[in-house]
Amino acid sequence: MLTFFLATLGSLFSVVNPLGAVPIYLTLTSDMTAKVRELMARKTAMWFLLILVVFFFAGTFILEFFGISLNALRIAGGLIIVNSGYGLLNSKFEERRISHEIEEEAQEADDISFTPMAMPMLSGPGSISLLISLFAQQSEWVSRGLIIGVIAVMAGLIWLVLHFAPNLFRLLGRGGLAALSRIMGFLVMAIGIEMLIAGVVSLVRSMI
Repeated sequence: MLTFFLATLGSLFSVVNPLGAVPIYLTLTSDMTAKVRELMARKTAMWFLLILVVFFFAGTFILEFFGISLNALRIAGGLIIVNSGYGLLNSKFEERRISHEIEEEAQEADDISFTPMAMPMLSGPGSISLLISLFAQQSEWVSRGLIIGVIAVMAGLIWLVLHFAPNLFRLLGRGGLAALSRIMGFLVMAIGIEMLIAGVVSLVRSMI
């Protein structure tokens, strides 16, 4: 159980990559006081937790409503994750998350916790498709409960990263964060390829 928990946490952390959100977060909160910035960090973590838990449980019903098979989700999600990992390998960890239009709109907003921070920056298509796939794979509620625990721990890690974002940026700088993102990119691509292969193999088996 511990191995499953840590493996799932590692996969989700790599796909979410909260370190890549640090530069954008600091940009969007540059005019805020330390107290307001801390509030944004807490609300972002809470929104992240709520969004992923909702999609984790409702994902299967959404797929059935739109007539999308789990294999199609795995293949599409794998491609999205591979593309995100490729962007990280090329140090495009900021551009891959939000557009300049969304960033400009967020700079004028008083609350950035839900959008763009929690969605789409942290809980994007990659993490959502990963969790929906995990829900379908793990039929036992004990395993599903562990995944919920992983999401909660991930929300806590997001709060820690955003809480110490100024310190992390001073310590690592943009170059250091880019270097860490390259490492994350390799892991993310591996996760995406694994998910893609699982979808293709399962699809071929169902057709034979």
